[in-house]
Amino acid sequence: MSTPPSPHTAPRLSRRGLIAAAAALPAAALLPASPAAAQTAYTGYLMAHFIGEGSGGEQIYLAHSDNGLNWTDLNRGQIVLRTPLGTKGVRDPIIVRNPAGNRYWIVATDLHIGSGTSWNDAANSGSRNLVVWESTDLVNWSIPWLLPVAASIGDAGDAWAPEAIWDAAAGNYLLYWATNSTLNGIKKHRIWSARTTDFRSITTPQAYINPAGTEGLIDTQIIEANTGGYRYYRASKTSQIVIEGSNSLTGSWTRLGDLANLTGGGVEGPMWAKFNDRNEWALWLDQYATGRGYMPVLTTNPAAVSGYRTTSGYGLGGNLKRHGFVLNLTQAEETRVLNRYQSPVFNRLQSYNYQDRYVRHYNMDVRIDPGVSPAQDSQFRLVPGLAASSAVSFESVNFPGHFLRHVDYDFVLAPRASGGTFNADATFNRVAGLADSSWSSFTSYNFPTRYIRHYGYALRLDPVSTTQERADATFRVTT
Repeated sequence: MSTPPSPHTAPRLSRRGLIAAAAALPAAALLPASPAAAQTAYTGYLMAHFIGEGSGGEQIYLAHSDNGLNWTDLNRGQIVLRTPLGTKGVRDPIIVRNPAGNRYWIVATDLHIGSGTSWNDAANSGSRNLVVWESTDLVNWSIPWLLPVAASIGDAGDAWAPEAIWDAAAGNYLLYWATNSTLNGIKKHRIWSARTTDFRSITTPQAYINPAGTEGLIDTQIIEANTGGYRYYRASKTSQIVIEGSNSLTGSWTRLGDLANLTGGGVEGPMWAKFNDRNEWALWLDQYATGRGYMPVLTTNPAAVSGYRTTSGYGLGGNLKRHGFVLNLTQAEETRVLNRYQSPVFNRLQSYNYQDRYVRHYNMDVRIDPGVSPAQDSQFRLVPGLAASSAVSFESVNFPGHFLRHVDYDFVLAPRASGGTFNADATFNRVAGLADSSWSSFTSYNFPTRYIRHYGYALRLDPVSTTQERADATFRVTT
């Protein structure tokens, strides 16, 4: 997550998922056999991240890399997932892959500092939930849900910086995060953990990492490296980035050193990523104090802290990269991700009889306007219809997961909801333009005698009969 620049404001956040060990939950829909790592070689890298507290910055963004050091923004640098839940902002995303490599989750902090909330309020009376999306292919994501991980933790004020790791012996994930709460008379951020198989239900949370005294901890990430004498390595942000090693996720940890000599200070959000083609790791650190985003520190042996080194041979792309997660991609995963997000088609709907005007959303209402600013308010992805794949639905580019739908014959931009009514209201049949067959018109899926048309510049769903109405119901789909 990101924190304010002053060390006297609330503690910082991070994320990254790993750990796993033993409490048993029913292993619901995910168990299969071998880990994805054993199925095939990894060929690329996917980073999930947020970009800062600015407008739209606290949402899910994606970037891709061929070599693990140089990144290209995906989806034209636009938001990939936007939460309509909780605080309506997310930070610190992780990507979790199940052992069979056929199910994925994005789990993120439910926090929106850009909405005007203070760090103090967010830490002491903020959301106790995490936000979760699920996918079977890394490109088609479910409606998100809230996971109340800190709801049972006494006076918990928040739930920040989630991480998770699969524990093969236990048959579940160890999910861990930071919560600000009172334990043994001391209120501070500690790392808490629980077990889950589906990120919908969890076991009773337990304190997992509890530094001595009043020292708090928010950012920590664990990897399984099984090299240099230890099976697991942990990077945590205390006064500096501290490296620890252990042979057990639930056992004791040995302090191996810190990175003060490399970073000085002002870094947080440690994010491990192993290179696909060699026995080397990049530990990415968020330079929050200077606002420069991530920098990598490289090592061929996580246990030998004196051997960590910086490098200048990296590039982060156009978007600022803040507290995120790197997933090593198989060839099949990489192909799917790039096919969807590398060069996405963004469409606009141009009015036939007011050709300087385009369909756009504004405060969730929908109308036709000239000179739309920002332009993304008039950009949509035409996707297979939510109620019928032979039809189309209109998904907003800057509010992904939000669709044009009719309500009482008026149009709104609304977050997708479960159930058939929403899907039907957001699905349309594309036909030849009523005023010009080289253009397009759209009939309602559930009211097939009614068309999308504008009236007084507002978008409506109406029956059409006159020449004027046919012109109002005709649009050009542009890119």
